[in-house]
Amino acid sequence: MTVRFFHTSDWHLGQYFYQHSRHYEHAQFLSWLLDQIEQKKPDALLIAGDIFDVINPGSQAQKQLYQFLADAQSRAPHMQTLMIAGNHDSGYRIEQVDPLLEKYQAHAVGVLHRRDDQQLDLERLILPIYNAEQEIVAWCLALPFLRSAEITSSHEHSRNSQDAIAYIHQQLIALAKTKKTANQALILMSHAHMQGGETSDSERPIIIGNEEALSTALFDEVIDYVALGHLHKPQKVQHAHIRYSGSPIPLSFSEVNYKHQIIEVCIEPENDPDQRVKIDSLMIPRCVELYKITGELNEVFERLHTLPQGPIEQLEQRPYVDIEYHTQTPPAPQLRQQFEDALPPDRYRLVRIARVYRNNENDPNLQPSVSLSPPTPQSLFQQLWQQQGYAIDSEVEKDFASLVQEAEALLEQQTEQGSHS
Repeated sequence: MTVRFFHTSDWHLGQYFYQHSRHYEHAQFLSWLLDQIEQKKPDALLIAGDIFDVINPGSQAQKQLYQFLADAQSRAPHMQTLMIAGNHDSGYRIEQVDPLLEKYQAHAVGVLHRRDDQQLDLERLILPIYNAEQEIVAWCLALPFLRSAEITSSHEHSRNSQDAIAYIHQQLIALAKTKKTANQALILMSHAHMQGGETSDSERPIIIGNEEALSTALFDEVIDYVALGHLHKPQKVQHAHIRYSGSPIPLSFSEVNYKHQIIEVCIEPENDPDQRVKIDSLMIPRCVELYKITGELNEVFERLHTLPQGPIEQLEQRPYVDIEYHTQTPPAPQLRQQFEDALPPDRYRLVRIARVYRNNENDPNLQPSVSLSPPTPQSLFQQLWQQQGYAIDSEVEKDFASLVQEAEALLEQQTEQGSHS
């Protein structure tokens, strides 16, 4: 039996980009996706985590998701939507609305649950995918973002994160094999950082402490397709069937050249191994451009004057501009206003200006000295750490990322406990 599904991830609904809402851009993407769903009629839509940008998304972002699910169900009534929580999501929050999701043929796996004997409940992580005739054509192994505190224990296979993750994969795949028939596919959906994956500067680090990125050796050969989330660049990881779909819109200026897409997968388990999985990329139109302009001041002004002209009435539809100029001298007064005046009127949003000192013409090292980017925990820590005279290295960054993650997990637990009290 054939199964056809879409793989997407890292929507980050509710994101603010330099204080500007991305609601319009997400709305355009979701409208395009609905058209693809209506045209292709897939059996399932897989959303591999980071559905929202923060663990407590605003009402507008939540409404955007649930309205999409309602519209998708009306366009393709038999399609199931399967979602997992990413490191930006509250797993408890997305599971709380399961009765609502069921009305729209949707299901969310947010956290790992334990049975009465304290063993992980793996059954609830294996989800059937049905075709239009209500036959089970595939099983989806749905693994949300695995936090160390949730998976480690005194069990001999779970004393550290790496061992625990490997053990969960082994047990989950073994259980799935007992369910699978010869004419059904096995799909694994996970939100994780895999070895060899190419990152951007907008992804929150999830390699913590001294842990390493995960190996594709976790995935048994019986798995027909691995649908990954977390990294924003669409990419294969060592094998053609192990893929990140990437984010639907650029979430930072480092992602300007990414070819944003969803992945259409068709699996025919009864075919020969080299012909059973067909993968196509469906390119997502970009509705708002990002321009990153770098160089000496005269070069920057020349580039600004050559940008496309013509006003854009709606602010949310105007392109974003990032300027990084190189100089050996302090900035002139009113420089920002000069940049604004050089831009075509009523068309762009100048969201960031960074000055980079060039010590001398023969010095290839450029040192950023001014940025209008909003502070993050990582940037504030780096600034304070360096002010104390210490050097930032990868181990320090990993340890700090571990502390941030623990704090976020504690905040999430307190939030959930407060909502139940």
